[in-house]
Amino acid sequence: MKVLPELYPTDLEAPSANSFSLPNGLIGFETYKQAELLYQPDHLPFLWLKLTGPRDAVHFVVIEPGGLIPDYEPELFDEHALSLDLNDSAEAMILNIVTLQRTTPVEATVNLVGPIVINRRTRVGRQLVISNYSRYSAHHSLVEKSQAVGRVSIH
Repeated sequence: MKVLPELYPTDLEAPSANSFSLPNGLIGFETYKQAELLYQPDHLPFLWLKLTGPRDAVHFVVIEPGGLIPDYEPELFDEHALSLDLNDSAEAMILNIVTLQRTTPVEATVNLVGPIVINRRTRVGRQLVISNYSRYSAHHSLVEKSQAVGRVSIH
């Protein structure tokens, strides 16, 4: 996971509808129990996940994978679905953390193995390893290599 401080959104306000709790925090950030989703229309489909906890806020870039990652069908272990009180798959919001490369943003990857799953009804989320994790990568490329090779930058 990389957090790039110079990219932090400084003037975004999150409506209360975009806040949720993370009782277990995220892996490596267990003391950060509250979260908000922030966005700028010109940055979509990328969203900012702002974690608040005992120290300064921490920000991550995330995406909702639907429509962006073909054939991504995460499956939850029954005990994870129960712990989130998910009655139906439509109640689940899936967020995947994006890792951006400072010098080569076209090489951005997304963690498909350990998504953040949020119950839309209860506004409680949890980062977990999906049951069908062997089908996916924690470093899935957002841009196919063949697309990236054809891009040339002139400075």
